Amino acid sequence: MNSKTKLILILAFALVLRLVGISARPIWYDEAFSILLAEQGPAAILSGTLTADADSSAAEEHPPAYYFALWGWIQLFGNSLAVVRLLSIALSLGIVAFLYLIARHLFDEQTALVSAFLAAILPFQIHYGVEIRMYVLLTFWLTLATLALLKRQWILFSIAAALAQYTHNLAAFYLIPLALTPVFQRDWKTLRSLVWAGFAALALYSPWLIHVPAQLSKVTSSFWIERPGLEKIFTLLLIYLPHLPLPDNLLLPGLLFAALTVTLAAFQTYRAQKEKSEHAKSGLWLAFLSFMTPLLLWLASQISPIYVERSLLPSHAIFCIWLAWAFTQTKLPRSVQIFAFTLILMSAGIGFYQHLAYKGFPYGPYAALDQSIQSRLGQGDAVIHSNKLTYLPSFYFDRDLPQSYLINVPGSSTDTLSPVTRKILGLTYYENMESASKDAARIWFIIYQQSIDEYRSQGFQTHPDIEYLNTNFILTSTETLDDVRLYLYTRSAP
Repeated sequence: MNSKTKLILILAFALVLRLVGISARPIWYDEAFSILLAEQGPAAILSGTLTADADSSAAEEHPPAYYFALWGWIQLFGNSLAVVRLLSIALSLGIVAFLYLIARHLFDEQTALVSAFLAAILPFQIHYGVEIRMYVLLTFWLTLATLALLKRQWILFSIAAALAQYTHNLAAFYLIPLALTPVFQRDWKTLRSLVWAGFAALALYSPWLIHVPAQLSKVTSSFWIERPGLEKIFTLLLIYLPHLPLPDNLLLPGLLFAALTVTLAAFQTYRAQKEKSEHAKSGLWLAFLSFMTPLLLWLASQISPIYVERSLLPSHAIFCIWLAWAFTQTKLPRSVQIFAFTLILMSAGIGFYQHLAYKGFPYGPYAALDQSIQSRLGQGDAVIHSNKLTYLPSFYFDRDLPQSYLINVPGSSTDTLSPVTRKILGLTYYENMESASKDAARIWFIIYQQSIDEYRSQGFQTHPDIEYLNTNFILTSTETLDDVRLYLYTRSAP
């Protein structure tokens, strides 16, 4: 079997892993937001991204490239959940192919095939290779930029780097370490060419550059991101191999598998440097790209929290090549090599199982929820969501259901959906339960169990909205759908 056939089989296997559960996997708030915004078209996307809020921060914190791409895809193929996810899957397969080309350029055919295989099976790549968000497109452009740099194709590098920045503002945290490659290699001629290519990329990106401060202001002033601590060392290992979340009984095995794998790869990298093995510098460079981005994000987040683990997907792609090199190119004994790949396969196995099985917060069976309510809906009924996290996915599945949601406290860490964006998406919302339930004969109230638990942990008897409903309405029924709670209230007799 030749190498081309092997690569095709790896790509086919990657496709199968990503197609499994493509419709069954729950949708969540971020994915619903992506679809709803992309459906509005380019003008609305730009308006929703650029129009400043009262605090002068951007309405939407991400650049528009992914939303434009998703809009075009929807125009061609429709907006059903499975079809929309196919865009991410196609990009994910492109990433696998790019990693094969990068590894083949650096090493040999065997390492290239192993790199592609690891990218095909590791759950971090699978999860975001299906999700309807911009991180897979970001990784597509940054792996292409990496390949272009290695092949000294400077025009392609400039275009890919600029498009990466148009996809996500945190692209710079990968591009900066990547731009240090000629310094790492002491290749001053290449450095001069890269500097010019970098200026070209900045010129292409300059029309958007002026909007970055407002978008970063949105993240730092109105977002849930917390300042990361040293625990991110452990979560990074878990994300890179089995991925998160994991159930409690798999956390320790997952961390053990990940720690052993990375430690072994790091030791082989050290040995290769010490013995001055062939390609040792390339292996060290791959390790540098795999871990420098999370380090830079962690350091920057000590000043202003921007540590978003999903944005590490490009570094994880390079991590796949690093592991492939460490376990195939460093004269590892056959028995230890088998042990290393067994660790990786076990990590991938538990992570893939969790990818398919996990249906807790922030996911939910929103299509079934909408159908259940619609079949029992009476005249004068109101469907009220405790917040936008359950509302947007429900709204995506049923635009005709008379549903609304309660907005977050303005300026709070959960106030991420601006008035401008709410208007563009055509959402129905209220400031409090009193105004939302006014004149309703019955109330269908939807809330995550986690929201209730958070209030109880602070000493409250229950969630304030439930307390209001219990005081002013009669509770008729309570239903549980995974982590989502559905309450039916009837108005009290006068």
